Amino acid sequence: MEISTIVGIILGLVALIGGMILKGAPVTALINNPAAYVIILVGTAASLFVAFPMSEMKRLPKLFKVLFVPNKMLSKTEIITMFTEWASITRREGLLALESKVEEINDDFLRSGMRMIIDGNDQEFVSDVLAEDIAATEERHRAGALIFSQAGMYAPTLGVLGAVVGLIAALADMTDMEKLSHAIAAAFIATLLGIFTGYVLWHPISNKLKRMSKREMEIRLMMVEGLLSIQSGVSTIAIQQKLSVFLTPAERAKLQDKEADSGEQKE
Repeated sequence: MEISTIVGIILGLVALIGGMILKGAPVTALINNPAAYVIILVGTAASLFVAFPMSEMKRLPKLFKVLFVPNKMLSKTEIITMFTEWASITRREGLLALESKVEEINDDFLRSGMRMIIDGNDQEFVSDVLAEDIAATEERHRAGALIFSQAGMYAPTLGVLGAVVGLIAALADMTDMEKLSHAIAAAFIATLLGIFTGYVLWHPISNKLKRMSKREMEIRLMMVEGLLSIQSGVSTIAIQQKLSVFLTPAERAKLQDKEADSGEQKE
């Protein structure tokens, strides 16, 4: 579960509702104005359908799911530990000894790469295939993030449209000034919703998808380096040093502590 997404949405609502209360604005105006929701939410959806092909729009449910339940991936330290073990097996018994490990791999990308090196494909071929896979995945992720980025651009402008529609309705009857003042105030709820959804939901969601994609691509590049290193027959120390460049200083220290503890237990 991606807790930060839930925390962010809750804090955004607290900021909006709390701010309205502190300013003395009626919170009920948010509830008693269904027209604003229709203009902003339906209008934003309409803009997206016009802007993007159906093949990309069909991915929206999956994208929303990823925001709350991200795809499970191996951590960088787990990958280093795993490749170190595989490098040790390869140096002792050869690449074919890893065939029994293939079915244990849950990651499709890693499993595909492992099969290619076991089948004896040359390094350039393996590197090219995996690089193209990474590029295609990155492009799909970019397209998904762009949908929300565009929604963040459309929603505030639609808020202005909603305010104009509300003002037209309010100014159509100016006989009752008290009623008119309430109608004008309600007209700006659409603007409020447009700005809120655009800058508290859609743009941040786009940014989060980009960050998730960046992390996944780093993991995949790490896997490629590990696979090519195993194919080259490098030592366990060399493969560990090579993959450690993907770690932050804190992660490196944690890995070293883990290895030290493991070494003490073996003694």
